[in-house]
Amino acid sequence: MNLEEESGDLLVKLQTLKADIGALAKSYEEDSLALLALLRTLEQSHRDIRENLFQGSLPRNRRVFYALLKDIEESGGWPYIERMKLRTILESFSKPEASNGEPESDRYLD
Repeated sequence: MNLEEESGDLLVKLQTLKADIGALAKSYEEDSLALLALLRTLEQSHRDIRENLFQGSLPRNRRVFYALLKDIEESGGWPYIERMKLRTILESFSKPEASNGEPESDRYLD
């Protein structure tokens, strides 16, 4: 298998993996604990791949290393898993909806 075929095969596998993760997340759409567990698993997978596989695969040759850095720069930078800020979680919690569509805090003002 040549490099182009390997890249195509990898792209197909990555697209399948992304679709599977999306379907799994969608199946737990209303379950914040399950979605949090999924996010934690993705973060741990990212860390494991980076520390145990990627670092060991870094090129020892300057020319190949430069090509890797160029690819990182041209293809969107370093992969990053953004963490939700606690403030964002608290903001969504501070305005819960009552069953009649009013914020709960306003229900008790009448």
